[in-house]
Amino acid sequence: MKLKTLMLGAIASTALAPMAMAERGSDGHVNIIYWQAPSILNPFLSGGTKDVESASLVLEPLGRFDQDGNLVPFLAAEIPTLENGGVSEDLTTITWKLKEGLLWSDGTPVTSEDVVFTANYCMHPEGGCAQLAKYVGVQSVEALDDLTVKVTFSEPKPNPYGPFMGGQSPIIQAAQFADCLGAKAPECTEANFNPIGTGPFVVDEFKPNDVITMSANPNYRDPAKPAFATLTFKGGGDATAAGRAVLETGEMDYAWNLQLAPDVIAKMEEGGKGVTIAGFGTLVERIEMNLTDASPSLPEGERSTVKHPHPFLTDLNVRKAMSMAIDRDLLVEIGYGKAGRPTCNIVPAPELFASDNTDCLTQDIEGAKALLDEAGWVPGPDGVRAKDGVRLSVLYQTSTNAVRQDFQALIKQWWDEIGIETELRNINASVFFGSDPGSPDTFPRFYADVQMYANNFDGTDPEAYLAERTCGKMPRPETQWQGENINRFCDPEYDALVAELGRTGELEKRAEIAKRLNDMLTKDSYSMLPLVDRGRVSAHAKSLGGVVLNTWDSELWNVADWYRLQGS
Repeated sequence: MKLKTLMLGAIASTALAPMAMAERGSDGHVNIIYWQAPSILNPFLSGGTKDVESASLVLEPLGRFDQDGNLVPFLAAEIPTLENGGVSEDLTTITWKLKEGLLWSDGTPVTSEDVVFTANYCMHPEGGCAQLAKYVGVQSVEALDDLTVKVTFSEPKPNPYGPFMGGQSPIIQAAQFADCLGAKAPECTEANFNPIGTGPFVVDEFKPNDVITMSANPNYRDPAKPAFATLTFKGGGDATAAGRAVLETGEMDYAWNLQLAPDVIAKMEEGGKGVTIAGFGTLVERIEMNLTDASPSLPEGERSTVKHPHPFLTDLNVRKAMSMAIDRDLLVEIGYGKAGRPTCNIVPAPELFASDNTDCLTQDIEGAKALLDEAGWVPGPDGVRAKDGVRLSVLYQTSTNAVRQDFQALIKQWWDEIGIETELRNINASVFFGSDPGSPDTFPRFYADVQMYANNFDGTDPEAYLAERTCGKMPRPETQWQGENINRFCDPEYDALVAELGRTGELEKRAEIAKRLNDMLTKDSYSMLPLVDRGRVSAHAKSLGGVVLNTWDSELWNVADWYRLQGS
């Protein structure tokens, strides 16, 4: 069996473009601001972008995806392919070789045992790994020698680049995390807050939900990098303050995710201190429907679990009507301008994988009312619809952000028009996207009826991303509320199709399956309501060189190549 697909050959690149650099640390200090503050530096215990990306300054994978979506080696000597023998002819194994001489920041050697340990850490049956979908189909991971690791899949895997690829799946040090397996993982505060890594920086001090101070890794593999001796990663505040700090005042060098109205950003740029950078990838703002009951009247440990189906969001007609009521064009206009596009897809890109689903793009208030009428949801004296004593009243939560609160206000108005009572709630972004298993306010915990946020997948293939919605990946108490299936969607047919995607090699066939899975989550079930295909908009100081915006991986993927422009 020999399936030479695009993913297994043509997109593998062998090296990053070299960057002219001075000696390590010669450019002093660099300031980064993410207005969603990191709460942990272990991406296996958090699906939040701010946690994954801050951790990427310290922890690295075997390979990454570059700004064009190509596979590039980082800790690996090369990307394994069919052509170079790294992927077996029957597609059941992939063999990685580490670069020689790699050291952890504590000066100890990086070996294949660390890679094996990382896999066992995430796949531990008693753990709650936020990136478990990366390991779908993995049968075993074994060290062949100190620098060679072999991953064996339970069946042919045409796209074997799930484990150890991208910022969501880095390598962690076996020695540091040895006592942190399974249910013990969240308890290892020192390891989770101060990971020993191979990246360009090391953690000096981490204040969760606030600030991280870092310094150049003395054992980084390139003796000329990073150019900056120290780094401050400031978290918190809001997108407005972050944008001003780079574009107007110049106190910061890089600001992530300027989720602001386009006219606000344009005004800031007049400050002359920085420039914005933007690009589309796979980032989709969406509303998730909780298919389980989040009522506080339920016992703790049973809320938002499959033990209790939602009292009315299990009705497809209700979910569809809620989607029909939304004017996505208006949301784009007020929230993102040219940096957004209305979408009905959870997988908006690459184009090959994007469904032609456009059913949701036309707002239909009257149609939504008629649908609810036909389903027996009758307006009461207060205008709120009800059936069999159950009222259509939802708690709608999201993170605190000006654009998101504008969206909430409009969507509440539209849902009120069709007879659905809506209570709005916004939560500090650092908490909402945080990793504290004891917090009731995190988005995986989902103690609300509907919630809105955006996320994306790394790389250009959506297999692992779509696998997140299989039945076994729901956050629940047993997994310390970790898990990627946020809305508790469960359909055996979907799970079977994900498995089929995993063993399908022909690119066109993979695209066909991916589109079908996308449609099952959206226009078939309305369990997820995509709103906006969001471009990434960030900003950097005019004095900061080497920045390459990457919408397929961590935005900080090449921070080792950043430098201060001469004369700045």
